[in-house]
Amino acid sequence: MKNKFVKKSLSLALAASLSLAAVTGCGTDSGNTAGSSSSAAATEAASSEAPAAASTEAAAGSTEAAAPAPETNAVAIDKAAFDALIASGPVADAEDIENNEWASAVKKSGKLRVGAVLTSFLFSQLDETDNGVRGFDAGLYELLTRYILGDESKYEITQVDSSTRESVLQNNQVDAVFATYSITDAREEVISFAGPYYTSQQAVLVKKGNTEITGVDSLAGKTVATQSGSTGPDILAEYAPEADIQEFETDQEARAALEQGRVDAYVTDYTLLLSSIVKNPDSYDIAGDVFGPEDNYGIGLPLDSDGVEFVNDFLEKIIEDGTWEKLWKISLGDRTGIDKAPEAPTVGE
Repeated sequence: MKNKFVKKSLSLALAASLSLAAVTGCGTDSGNTAGSSSSAAATEAASSEAPAAASTEAAAGSTEAAAPAPETNAVAIDKAAFDALIASGPVADAEDIENNEWASAVKKSGKLRVGAVLTSFLFSQLDETDNGVRGFDAGLYELLTRYILGDESKYEITQVDSSTRESVLQNNQVDAVFATYSITDAREEVISFAGPYYTSQQAVLVKKGNTEITGVDSLAGKTVATQSGSTGPDILAEYAPEADIQEFETDQEARAALEQGRVDAYVTDYTLLLSSIVKNPDSYDIAGDVFGPEDNYGIGLPLDSDGVEFVNDFLEKIIEDGTWEKLWKISLGDRTGIDKAPEAPTVGE
């Protein structure tokens, strides 16, 4: 779906990359339209998950190695089906919004400020051809935008990575974070979660043809990548204590290290790795079975916010009316060849 806030933020991201200087300001509507510079900006934004707000700053330069190989065999999302589903989503009663402080603030501001990524193929992927953002997480925050504001396009994205998701909530840069965000006790000390809305586990990604690593039990003595700020480091410490763990800020950096042979394997959420397999069937394999505790994804909200109750009510509505299952099918099922949708988790547990 086209989004004017994303367009302007991406244009600023491009300007920052060209000047090699941080750029500040933006996030308001100035009638900016898409053009050649917007398309180039979309390419730039999709190539790096900026740890700070895309609408307020961009990093100058990079010391990271080359990005992962081009993804030429990816199964594209059905854009028409996705857009139609979001446009048919429910709208909250005015009274329900008025009775909730968090929702009332969003309604008054006229936009939902979302912490998200733009490079998660199955969950939140920017399409530079129309500046639409689509995927399972993207569908949820666009549906929530429609639920509160009656218009699914009225959201503003601040790009986050696994190390910045709490800080953007604590600093009031965003209203909510949708970023395959695992619910943990440590995180619940500083923020609150609505949900869960999805459940996964951990898995091991290796280069295509690697037969030496057969699962988590064969990671001893191996150099293993995972994402800093995620649940990966703690889970690896428990399930592969003899592995040499290297932490990376983004999924792209971790996969680049794997492709270049700087690490032997990459451990993170299975669903995210499934995305890499779908996009690069000739580059990667999943080694062995999933492992570790069930990983419940939640929607990050400010600590002790009454938005938790409001967003949970929203989640229960879209699960009950079948929207959640339809969104899963369009975003994940149809693209991974998985026919049967999983059972939605029990919200609030």
